[in-house]
Amino acid sequence: MNGLHGIIFSYEKQPGLRELGERRMPGSIPFGGRYRVIDFMLSNMHNAGITDVGVVLHGNFRSLLDHLGNGKTWDMSRKYGGLKLLPPQSGSRGFRGKMEALAGVRAYLDEIRQDYVVLADSDLIINVPLTKVFEEHLASGADITCVCRSKYSNTENATFFLLDGEKRVTKTLIDPKKPEGCHCLEIYILSRELLLRLVDECAAEEKFSWRSDVLGAKCGSLDIRGWVWDGIAAQVRTVQEYYERSMDLLRPEVYRALTTAERPVYAKEDDETPTYIAPESRCVNSLVADGCIIEGTVENSILFPGVRVEKGATVKNSVLFKKTCVEEGASVKYVIADKNVRVRGGGVLTGTESYPVAVAKNSVV
Repeated sequence: MNGLHGIIFSYEKQPGLRELGERRMPGSIPFGGRYRVIDFMLSNMHNAGITDVGVVLHGNFRSLLDHLGNGKTWDMSRKYGGLKLLPPQSGSRGFRGKMEALAGVRAYLDEIRQDYVVLADSDLIINVPLTKVFEEHLASGADITCVCRSKYSNTENATFFLLDGEKRVTKTLIDPKKPEGCHCLEIYILSRELLLRLVDECAAEEKFSWRSDVLGAKCGSLDIRGWVWDGIAAQVRTVQEYYERSMDLLRPEVYRALTTAERPVYAKEDDETPTYIAPESRCVNSLVADGCIIEGTVENSILFPGVRVEKGATVKNSVLFKKTCVEEGASVKYVIADKNVRVRGGGVLTGTESYPVAVAKNSVV
């Protein structure tokens, strides 16, 4: 399928991510032992045959630039098209909404070669068949198709749709006090022609919000349809959400559904050596990446490349980012440790399931 162009938004900082989001945007947060969160949306697009993708950037995006590179991981390193990184103009303030962000890259939109565009956020963990969404969008004749779900937990800063029998959106609810209908997952398909018209209209009228000024204001004049997906989907916007979704991966059925062979999730290679697990160590129900050295005990945890758990050390119910070291005799429970953290020998670092401890990058504790 070559009729779709991808645009991924990665400009919104999430204060709820605390230490995890201090030096990076939500899309570049490591997840699942080998991925970054944005890998899922890029893989969704790759699996749908999308070869041209623009990533709209703002804020602290250096980590994301390093991770994305030229897009080779997702087969988007091309002479024409491919992956394009769209940083803000020098000195520009943060975007107030998607329409303002799109207006800021208006020249890029003019160069889109495809007839249709899929818009998506970078902080969504999902493995969705975009090919099927696109096919149903074309068959329905809708102006905009929105991927949404009937099941939801976190309703903060969320959009909900009331759908009729043909899945046409009859009402858009933005940040409702009492959620009802289907929760929008911030994935949209529409024609390039309509997108350009909406961007120009909003820019002329000093409007900047996709949710309010398009989905809300034009619900009656545009044919907006919902495409309901009740598979795994999660937005990473708080430390607690990140921890819960990470722990979900330790359930085999969740991991298989999210990393299905039918639609692979592609990740940048780390070129690490194989993991060493000492004969006297203990490693139970955990995801362990390459390059780790485990000489202690690891239970119900996720270890990224290069993590070291020394003799007598214990790691339980935790997520340890790249090159974290838990020294001899130390104990770590309910902890999310960012890159290059060192837990000193004999130390104890303990959170709870409802409030995991997040340790900033390069910390020594």
